[in-house]
Amino acid sequence: MWKTETQVRVRYAETDQMNVVYHGNYAQYFEVARAEGIRSIGLTYREIEAHGYLMPLVELHTKYLRPAHYDDLLTIKTEIRELPADHRIEYHHEVYNEAGKLLTVGRVVLYFLLATTREKTTIPEFLRAKIAPYFAE
Repeated sequence: MWKTETQVRVRYAETDQMNVVYHGNYAQYFEVARAEGIRSIGLTYREIEAHGYLMPLVELHTKYLRPAHYDDLLTIKTEIRELPADHRIEYHHEVYNEAGKLLTVGRVVLYFLLATTREKTTIPEFLRAKIAPYFAE
């Protein structure tokens, strides 16, 4: 299983009138965590796109358990629980506050597409080679 952690601090503009992080911002937090996770294995989404692949988000599921507030330092734990075998990759996210309380959980599914045709394809080999070692047992 591939795991990573990313931290973000809640900005004032990300909260609503109740001083709670607006629900739509969690999609951006998840995206930051995915991008930094890919960076941690030596790639960027820009490089993936330069190799001719796109990774659009096709599913987003979020469950809000507790609120996050302005200036909270959030830790986003991200996992890929299964090595992608086809055109999809599934990320699982958990958001914690500084006290270690679980605030939000999410699941995000992206597809691998060929940039030239926008057709579904399997995981690019160069990406598979980077994450496969996390699934070796």
